[in-house]
Amino acid sequence: MKFSRLRLLGFKSFVEPGEFVIERGLTGIVGPNGCGKSNLVEALRWVMGESSYKNMRASGMDDVIFSGSGARPARNTAEVTLFLDNTDRTAPAAFNDADELQVSRRIEREAGSLYRINGKEARAKDVQLLFADQSTGARSPSMVGQGRIGELIQAKPQ
Repeated sequence: MKFSRLRLLGFKSFVEPGEFVIERGLTGIVGPNGCGKSNLVEALRWVMGESSYKNMRASGMDDVIFSGSGARPARNTAEVTLFLDNTDRTAPAAFNDADELQVSRRIEREAGSLYRINGKEARAKDVQLLFADQSTGARSPSMVGQGRIGELIQAKPQ
């Protein structure tokens, strides 16, 4: 099971629909300050079941919804969909009948989140377990968030 695409709509700075292809191997996100690099990593964590708004650099979970700008009004919903290539059939047995899995999370302002796996409503725990079985997930050390490399460099051996 491998990440293949990430689709965002109304998530933080991604007000317009956007889709990002995730190629095999190591993927790095580069660009100037303020272009949304950290928001992409946070979108991955969020769709995989991140429950702490603090880990999303927010003061509440509704803060992941685009809050508006001088030129654009605020949105009332945000949605992130992660597409997983499952042609190697390494997904948990309950999901192993499909070549591609779609995991989505949608939030509506003041109404909470809804998860779906392949279009069927799912619990946060179901999504977290799907990724835990693959040794990844919202808290995976393979996704390095903003400031984390600096923290590691400054860390003292103990």
